[in-house]
Amino acid sequence: MSVRPSPAIAAIGIAALLASAGLAVAQSGKGAAKADASADAGNSSGSFEVSGVDVDVRGKSAEAARLGGWRLAQRKGWSMLARQLTGSPSTLSDSALDGLVTGIVVENEQIGPNRYVARLGVLFDRNRAASILGVGGTLMRSPPMLLVPVQVSGGTHRVFEGTSAFAEGWARFRTGNSSIDYVRANGSGPDRLLMNAGQVGRRGRGWWRAILDQYGATDILVPTVELRRSYPGGPVTGIFTAGHGPDNRQLAQFVLRVNDGNAIPALIDAGIARIDKAYQDALRAGILKPDRLLVTEPPRPAVPLEETGEEELIDTGETPAVATGTAITIQFDTPTVGALTGGEAALRVVPGVSSAVTTSTALGGVSLMRVTYDGSQASLRAALEARGWQVQEGAGVLRIRRGGGAATPSSAPAPVAGNSSSE
Repeated sequence: MSVRPSPAIAAIGIAALLASAGLAVAQSGKGAAKADASADAGNSSGSFEVSGVDVDVRGKSAEAARLGGWRLAQRKGWSMLARQLTGSPSTLSDSALDGLVTGIVVENEQIGPNRYVARLGVLFDRNRAASILGVGGTLMRSPPMLLVPVQVSGGTHRVFEGTSAFAEGWARFRTGNSSIDYVRANGSGPDRLLMNAGQVGRRGRGWWRAILDQYGATDILVPTVELRRSYPGGPVTGIFTAGHGPDNRQLAQFVLRVNDGNAIPALIDAGIARIDKAYQDALRAGILKPDRLLVTEPPRPAVPLEETGEEELIDTGETPAVATGTAITIQFDTPTVGALTGGEAALRVVPGVSSAVTTSTALGGVSLMRVTYDGSQASLRAALEARGWQVQEGAGVLRIRRGGGAATPSSAPAPVAGNSSSE
């Protein structure tokens, strides 16, 4: 499928040369473009679309014939759009149409040396076209609805897992003339985890509400297609279902069939167009309404309280303990686990120490201990030295060693940068 910009007539010739080189051209009945190549074409919400414009033009060359065919398609497309919106045809000059046309969609084309036969679609700028025709440029639009396309083939249900012809078809689908505000995920990243065939069967509003918040939508649409193949390459039957809401309520169901297995993209495109029409009919009929539990979270039940009329203070007989004292960091050598536990035990028996907890363990190195002491740091140092410890003092830190150990030449312990691991 090919979409060309049309700011000026020169761009038509350039787009013709590029398309003739094989860029982004998909012919009906001969396979469709990949979803990633047509995702931009599917986003046509700012345009009026007229499809099925047949042209048959001769020219001096293939490029001239194709240019003339696109010119003719613009004129015929504008007349068809005017008849559709106002009930009567209208004509404009080619220069005016060049300013209105935003794209040419190649549905099917045959190019000869001096002849061009094609079926084309024409996209017109919505606001400018509406002002010229004197109609409203905005259509009735639904709330944002998250699209979860499910394909059933060979007994396997899939949404974005692997390759899905149905998901690719929805990526190609152009929403310019639709009143449904589709929120279409691209199927990458968390899309495959959040939106899968298993999620479609879940009814929990809370989980659905969390998913809708991720994509900025207020409701769910679950179109489904079941592909049944008679034999490889043979006829294919598609059973299409238009589902809606977390309960996947069926709005419409129909069956389409193609005789060639290679025409599955055409089957998918025709089914998607009918599903979109079913959704639009449901919107006009007032059926396509969001579940109220998806829009707002239900209030939680209030816990009943018993009132006696009097307030009594319960005496537990316990006096709350208030932590007092000075917090001091102790650095001590821990070559073994026994040295670690022995260091804690030795500090806890020092008078005035209310707690001693190791906050950083380094077996074979220097560990850190947090000590709460009822007194000053200097008095704790004196108490430790009286018990035979060698003590070096720093700001809020004491470095202790067992008596008789070799003292380091530094007069203060290394500053504490932080705890590396907690015991």
